[in-house]
Parts: sequence; structure tokens; C-alpha cells
Amino acid sequence: MENFWVRLIFEFVLADLSTICFGILLNIPRRAYHYAGAIGGASWAFYWAVYYQLHLGLALSNLLAAIMIGVLSMAAARWQKMPMIIFNVPALVPLVPGGQAYKMVRSFVLGSNGTALVYLYQVLVIAGAITLGFGLGDLINRLLFSEHHLRNR
Repeated sequence: MENFWVRLIFEFVLADLSTICFGILLNIPRRAYHYAGAIGGASWAFYWAVYYQLHLGLALSNLLAAIMIGVLSMAAARWQKMPMIIFNVPALVPLVPGGQAYKMVRSFVLGSNGTALVYLYQVLVIAGAITLGFGLGDLINRLLFSEHHLRNR
């Protein structure tokens, strides 16, 4: 169990750093770096735990992580009084299926069409799950904040 926590922290730190670096490339405000990094790191660590430890599958793991990005990005946006996109686009980077896309193209080039189709399927599943997760995250935010708005009238 101790190895799990060490690995989870390691995954969080690397995802946090990659999110911050991508945020720098996107030229997001400096004060958003650590919030976006924390969202990216937390969502990747959550994805990693759900996929590799709970074995809930590729689609569900990406879906839940994308929902987490959507909800946390809205909270950070409201707290920092900045647009939500500043937080959710960099935080999305660790979930992007770049490895599968590379393996798909490589397999097509090498003539291994069956393997390439497997990777294509994975890319489509991951992209679809992320898209659906962002939509569900937005729905959750609307429900949470409309309730909050109605209660404070």
C-alpha cells in the first residue's frame, strides 16, 4: 500500500509540472499556474488510481477525470475571478491520448492495420469520454451554482 501512495504522488507531481509547462506555452496568467497545475495533477492522479488500481476501464476513467477537471476549473475560475478556460485547457493535457495516437500512426505506416485500428479505437474512446466529461462537468457546475444562486436570493 505504501508503494501506491508514493506512485500516486509521483504521478501527481509529473502531471502538475506538465500542466504548468503547457500553461506557460499558452501564456496563461502567472497567478493561474499553480491552480491549473493542481487541477491537472489531481485529475491525472485520480485517473491513474481509477484506471490502474480500480481497473474501471479506459472510458470511465477518462470520463470521471474530465468531470473532475470541469468542476475544479469552475471553482478555481470563480475563486480567482478568471475565465474557466484558463484552468481547464492546460489541465486537460495529461489526459490527451498522444501515446495512442502516435502508436496508431506508426502502426499504419508499418502496415499493421489491425493494431492501428485498436489504437484508433482507443483514441476515439478517450476523446469521446473527455468531451462527454467536460459536458457533464459543465452540467454539474450549472446545477451546483444555480442552487447556490437560488438559495442566496
